[in-house]
Amino acid sequence: MADKKPGVGIGVYIFKDGKLLLGQRQSESTHGVGGWCPPGGKLDFGESFAECAKREVAEECGLKISDPVYVGCTNDIFENEDMHFVTIAMRAEWVSGKPQVLEPHKIAEWQWFDLNKLPSSLFLPVINFMRTNLKILR
Repeated sequence: MADKKPGVGIGVYIFKDGKLLLGQRQSESTHGVGGWCPPGGKLDFGESFAECAKREVAEECGLKISDPVYVGCTNDIFENEDMHFVTIAMRAEWVSGKPQVLEPHKIAEWQWFDLNKLPSSLFLPVINFMRTNLKILR
């Protein structure tokens, strides 16, 4: 255990007309298969949170977003997968583009959701973030 270190991830909560963009994780994802999550991924060395957010959104779904702002973080321990991530939550507004599945090995589909009608199977970092920070997104 002592040699293992947590990873740092970014989740980008993108809003368009009051709805939140989430994607359903595919079987080739390393953890959280079947869960719904915002676009995101691992923070690269030397990268700012905002740079990572914009890069991951472009790579995963091809959207243009406003400048993302930090809204919180979660400590996410995936016991079944023996993984641990600190997930940085960023918020952004949709600027242009239609969500596309650009990494089909990771995400099955993208959908816009009302915050009051989120899917039941959310990705662990989303569950943890919503538990304490939902008011920040409203």
